[in-house]
Amino acid sequence: MSEKAAAALEIYQSLLGTEEGVGEWQEIDQDRINMFADATLDHQFIHIDPEKSAELSPYKVTIAHGFLTLSLIVHLGASIKPPRPEVGDGVFMGVNYGLDKVRFPAPVPVNSKVRARHKLVEAELKGGNTIQVKREVTVEVEGSDKPVCVAESLIRYMYAD
Repeated sequence: MSEKAAAALEIYQSLLGTEEGVGEWQEIDQDRINMFADATLDHQFIHIDPEKSAELSPYKVTIAHGFLTLSLIVHLGASIKPPRPEVGDGVFMGVNYGLDKVRFPAPVPVNSKVRARHKLVEAELKGGNTIQVKREVTVEVEGSDKPVCVAESLIRYMYAD
């Protein structure tokens, strides 16, 4: 194992269960929702038709796709600084490895702002120079106490020798 990976693993393991931080707000407008609908071929009216949503949807406005919210967790988390900067020393690549326990407890109304909150859940060595970090990512919408997405994100960080 590389020295930098070993040092980072020790830091991560000492911080298990702690909140790493909260990211910056990102607005979710109708254009973004429409582009996601086009990319995924999910054109359900609750996402793309403001008039029909006002009439028939319980939310009375269009809402973002749950998977749009999920797809933004890497971007939303990018503004969260690492728990200790030295965990990034020697990292030459990070890879999204997967997700565990994804839930969408509340909708994201059009023109609302969302941000991510990270909690460090697990860190383990995967191969000689790779650390897998599991974070609980909670996406919140401005002005609400109920999260819009809660997911366990698995990221693998590869360290140079």
